[in-house]
Amino acid sequence: MTSYQFDDRAIHWNRFGEFEPPFHFHILHLDRQSRIADVLFKLPAHGQIVLHRHRALNHTFVVQGEHRLYETDGSLREIRPAGSYTVSPASERPHREGGGDQDVIIAFSIRPDADDLLYELLDDASQPLGTVTFPMLAELYQAQLAAVPG
Repeated sequence: MTSYQFDDRAIHWNRFGEFEPPFHFHILHLDRQSRIADVLFKLPAHGQIVLHRHRALNHTFVVQGEHRLYETDGSLREIRPAGSYTVSPASERPHREGGGDQDVIIAFSIRPDADDLLYELLDDASQPLGTVTFPMLAELYQAQLAAVPG
């Protein structure tokens, strides 16, 4: 079977906050009526992004690399190889995510309930840093559309 490399050079990546290590996103589409946001995330190889909780239903498809999930103590929880599709309900359990030997690119289809809360961002002591909401993502999408022609 032939192996392919995903070419993301035509994607306009946006940095998510000022977190270290940095990670990036690109909003593919946002449907306000159906309340579905389709977003690509690019997470660093051998890195762990900010601790967070998923507060909405997430459908994920690993486009490139390995999607690694980590416990709050940094231990590896799960590895999802390229081609993996997962449906994950909202959860109280915080985690970190990152890539394996290369940056991982994951397609997220984020589907909140009546609540607009998508993610809770946490510090290393699991204390709240902030939230990501559906209206916030809608604003980012409008900014992205304005910044990228076509």
